[in-house]
Amino acid sequence: MARSHLTLAALATSAVDDLDLVTAASFGSNTSNDFDAALLTARDGTHYLIRVPRNERAEAEQSADLVALRAISPGVRTRLPFAVSTYLGQTPVSGTRGVVYDFVYGTKVALANLGAGQNGLAASVGTAIAAVHSLPTSFVADAGLAVLSAGECLRAVVSVMDRASATGLVPAPLLGRWERAAEESKLWQFQPTVINNQLSADSFLCADGAVTGLLGWQELRVGDPAKDLAWLLGAPEAITDSAFDAYSAVRGSGDRQVRQRAKLYAELEIAKWLLHGTDSRSTEIVDDAVEMLTALVDSTINDVMNPISAQTMPTMAIADVEALLDQSEQLRKSERAV
Repeated sequence: MARSHLTLAALATSAVDDLDLVTAASFGSNTSNDFDAALLTARDGTHYLIRVPRNERAEAEQSADLVALRAISPGVRTRLPFAVSTYLGQTPVSGTRGVVYDFVYGTKVALANLGAGQNGLAASVGTAIAAVHSLPTSFVADAGLAVLSAGECLRAVVSVMDRASATGLVPAPLLGRWERAAEESKLWQFQPTVINNQLSADSFLCADGAVTGLLGWQELRVGDPAKDLAWLLGAPEAITDSAFDAYSAVRGSGDRQVRQRAKLYAELEIAKWLLHGTDSRSTEIVDDAVEMLTALVDSTINDVMNPISAQTMPTMAIADVEALLDQSEQLRKSERAV
């Protein structure tokens, strides 16, 4: 049975000293969420959130999230253009615990509604992800969180591919496509960065056309930045392009293959769904995954111009090179004249 918002408010006052609450309201769904949660309002108008896990999975998620939030120090937070929840206190509850956080303002926006263009939310999302990837990796290592090399990221990808292949349910053309991507050495020449590792549209809170908060840090680590970008490939092309353009504007062109690896990660999400189905012995999930893999074959194998391979700088025609040299010479002459 879900705990009432009044019960949760009482727990919050025992978790945080001198917390003077005037109102409380249930937060989220009472039927589908893994947490009992309430939005709390203090006498000074400040809002807080309390969450109590309903099951072991939610409890493990909460514990991992707390480790990450404690690792994200005030100094690290100043480098981010959005808010991150702050842990304020906890209290034991029936074998688990209720945790109180400050409330991060904003609303969630569906992926298809992010909006493209320089002023669209997609650009703000791309900038927000780039800010995370620009953080110093030392604070993650200091917190004892996972720090993966590029080679370890590749091995994790190959492991998913091998396990999916062992089911005998992945179409051969897809396995070949993924294997060629794994063997493309240039794809895996990147500098690991701080990543959230489980981003989706639900991770972002937005207001006034910009990202205001980022939720869910339980998978914080150093790893492949492409993991945080893969979900964007499920959006309309204009939204995807806006997000990637904004991301590149911040991060530069040091990792030219990030979008290609993101494409591979996005496709492997279906393989993971298949593995989840086989591990849980769910015929419904397996059938759904097989249907998705079949659709993926149709959308990728027929597109011979869209392989998962290293992107190189375009080769200039001789006439273009000569024109560029002429422009450079004219520029040098004008500079000498000045």
